[in-house]
Amino acid sequence: MNILILGGSGFVGRAICSKLISAGHSITIPTRKRDNAREVFLLPAVTAIEADPSDLSALTELARGHDAVINLIGILNGDFERAHVTFTQTAIAACKAAGVSRYVHMSALGASADGPSEYQKSKAKAEALVRASGLNTTIFAPSVIFGRGDSFLNKFAHMIGLLPPLMPMVLPGASAQFQPVWVDDVARAFVNSLTNEATFGKRYELVGPKVYTLRELISYVMTLKQDQHMIIGLPGFVTSILAGVLQFVPTKPLTPDNVKSMSVPNVSKAEFPAFAGVRSSVEDVVPGYLGEAGELDEFAAARIKAGH
Repeated sequence: MNILILGGSGFVGRAICSKLISAGHSITIPTRKRDNAREVFLLPAVTAIEADPSDLSALTELARGHDAVINLIGILNGDFERAHVTFTQTAIAACKAAGVSRYVHMSALGASADGPSEYQKSKAKAEALVRASGLNTTIFAPSVIFGRGDSFLNKFAHMIGLLPPLMPMVLPGASAQFQPVWVDDVARAFVNSLTNEATFGKRYELVGPKVYTLRELISYVMTLKQDQHMIIGLPGFVTSILAGVLQFVPTKPLTPDNVKSMSVPNVSKAEFPAFAGVRSSVEDVVPGYLGEAGELDEFAAARIKAGH
């Protein structure tokens, strides 16, 4: 199949590309700046095209000749209506105009029209558009996604490494609940659904086998890094005040909308879809990139890159 992936150069997109290539598919990735997709340049059967995927006419031309479109576009901060709702409308319209009937959509666990955050509400609006599109659609709604190169556990590992000795780690949202799912498991679900007609018109919640609080996840990362810092969880009202300040930092490490999202447990009792195979746990995977073995792998990769 020829697959057009929107958001294909990102963390999840790269994992999906790898599995699509292994399955013999060809991939096109549009990007506003071609250098943004440099991590997929060397992958066989991947074509990165500089284009504005939010432009309907440009996206329609890109979609022509493809058998399916995968939409992975999503943000955690910013204009949710534009990124999640308007862009989904454009993607669906482009599929129809280009004659592409297969559409696979990345949503998020917790998406709800009644959700406390604008993020959750915008994701729910996008899902409604997908269901009403008339295309052969499949929606995936994962919990937080982890894996080598993620911006979740890796970010906390980096923060831990910057802490001075004896200084405790102050943790907003320490009691927030997540059911992290491995990026390879998510990628396999997307790829295996493409030609599986039983998935048409369905929505699947993708979660790992275990529920953790944020405090438990950070504590586990500290264990892997052999770190002895104390964790101090902030009360809810202090977290809200802090988020009100941090939203004005350029990187927006925490916003009031993030806090609202975390007020709802990001967990699910849904069975992992059989067509996606067996899922892996945090403990199965994370030591391979944050533990001692992961550090050895990074050093080996650096030596190879340096020609040693």
